[in-house]
Amino acid sequence: MTTNPGGGVSPQTIRVLLADDEAPLRRVLSRELRRKGHQVTEAEDGSKARKLLDEDSFDVAVLDVRMPGLDGIEVLRGLSAEICPPQVILLTGNATVETAVEAMKLGAYDFITKPCRIEVLDALIRAAADKGGLARENQQLRRREEHREPSSTVQGWDSMAMKPVLRLIDKLAPSDLPVLILGQSGVGKELVAREIHRRSQRASGPFVDLNCAAIPDTLLESELFGHEKGAFTGAGTSRAGLMEAADGGTLFLDEVGELPAGLQVKLLRVLETMSFFRVGGRKKVNVNVRLVAATNRDLLEASRQGTFRADLYYRINAGTIEVPPLCERREEIGVLARAFLEGVGSQLTLDPTVLSALENYAWPGNVRELRNVMERAALLARDGVVRLEDLPREIIEQPRHEPIAAAPGAVSAAAVSARPPEHWMEEQGTLSLQEIERRRILEVLESTHWHRGKAASILGISVRTLYRKIKAYELDQESVHA
Repeated sequence: MTTNPGGGVSPQTIRVLLADDEAPLRRVLSRELRRKGHQVTEAEDGSKARKLLDEDSFDVAVLDVRMPGLDGIEVLRGLSAEICPPQVILLTGNATVETAVEAMKLGAYDFITKPCRIEVLDALIRAAADKGGLARENQQLRRREEHREPSSTVQGWDSMAMKPVLRLIDKLAPSDLPVLILGQSGVGKELVAREIHRRSQRASGPFVDLNCAAIPDTLLESELFGHEKGAFTGAGTSRAGLMEAADGGTLFLDEVGELPAGLQVKLLRVLETMSFFRVGGRKKVNVNVRLVAATNRDLLEASRQGTFRADLYYRINAGTIEVPPLCERREEIGVLARAFLEGVGSQLTLDPTVLSALENYAWPGNVRELRNVMERAALLARDGVVRLEDLPREIIEQPRHEPIAAAPGAVSAAAVSARPPEHWMEEQGTLSLQEIERRRILEVLESTHWHRGKAASILGISVRTLYRKIKAYELDQESVHA
């Protein structure tokens, strides 16, 4: 059953499995159902039906109760372990109350006696497909809630720097083209992705997000594509993945540049065929998903170096949106600061000196850092007013420092734009971007007593990225203090 971008169902493309050992009847029913607009696959017995159900996905299975090998009831019983099985309609020439009761207990949608009128069978198939569609939508909603991360409402996107971004959103949102969002860590790439979804024809469908850098490589494939029971140690039950949860809507892959090579190949295949297999599964799962990806890396350079597949880069890069850093959107800082205070349920006001300090700061961690600063200030503020002493020391004491413009493929701009301490600030003109970043990372590690989680939060990067940079710059706590 094809899901429309708006989340509805197209009844003309219901996928039907028709299993009956009476070849003449099966052929007649198959022919007439195709005339009704259905996509029909035939099976001559229960064993063939079971094999087809294992290999592909169907919306409705019409099964004869009495067939050689496996009968219809046995096939139905085998579907009970599926995550979201097809709806089953049973056919029989001599129905009994006991058989009907057993079928309903096993989850059959309905029971119909032979010979049957094609109009009646067609109506049952359409009703069953609608019920299955609702079950999938409920499953998607549950998965969305499991993975939903609250995000602040963006206001102030009317700054001059954001106008080109909004124009691109307007142009790209109505299409189904994949979109790649570029920008430093913390600039609000997920919010741009959500806005693309909101303005698209898929707005009533799910928006499902996955941070590729936040999940270990060994779990990413299962998280994205789901797994079957027993696929690996700890897989006690079958589970649908985020790709299925996003069916009919948008899948947002943040930090897509962190995908391991094996998953890059599989993602490319899914984008080309809109189908995949769960981990440990044999059944093909069909989806209708729009991909929006984001990264703070130079993927073109990564593709040249062989760390990111060039064919996948060009596949996800049908439309590109680059989000400017917060230091280029200073008109938004006051509006965002107040919005973040409201987001934590605070009725606080900003002292004028605070607003001036916020607007003069370089914000190496961008919008994410601003949000953290305001949430901290809300806890420290007294008498309903946020004052300078409620802000972090680096914002109060450091003079304004204009961020360094990073060349294409350079190191993370979130770290580059950070203000170095005064004892080496004057040297910046002679330092490389890599050395500036190395010193900034070391400074933050020292200030947090080498707490990687806190340091990554201050720098506006993931812990995984921080560990990689520590290794690249050969930073070691013992050698530094030696």
